[in-house]
Amino acid sequence: MPFDFRRFDIYRKVPKDLTQPTYTGAIISICCCLFILFLFLSELTGFITTEVVNELYVDDPDKDSGGKIDVSLNISLPNLHCELVGLDIQDEMGRHEVGHIDNSMKIPLNNGAGCRFEGQFSINKVPGNFHVSTHSATAQPQNPDMTHVIHKLSFGDTLQPWPPTTTS
Repeated sequence: MPFDFRRFDIYRKVPKDLTQPTYTGAIISICCCLFILFLFLSELTGFITTEVVNELYVDDPDKDSGGKIDVSLNISLPNLHCELVGLDIQDEMGRHEVGHIDNSMKIPLNNGAGCRFEGQFSINKVPGNFHVSTHSATAQPQNPDMTHVIHKLSFGDTLQPWPPTTTS
């Protein structure tokens, strides 16, 4: 029994007593099926494809959150004396603090040759920056070695472990 291409015709002509397949109908049927397959595969690949979007959003400072973010910083500078270390805070709302010392502590390291800086402070929820620098020192060092190790840097409220532990 030879292969008959006309049997792919979905849109058969209706003769007097039966339907009759045609080559044109078979070509239209195959083209439609291929087009449907193409649409299905293109939608499937669009669904499966992973799109990585790197964005960081900071809440609107005018909302009910108070407009502040708590920051906790713990950093070691093994080759910089404590009297040279300071925290500078700047933002677009006009805040510019050099040598911020509230809620901060400087602990000498390496027999006074280095310093561990620990501090908690709040920043406005607007574009800006904070950085550890020597700007607050009375005399600027010639070539400060700002080699550092960040032990902790966290933003926002401290989260409790989940599930909460209970003691009986």
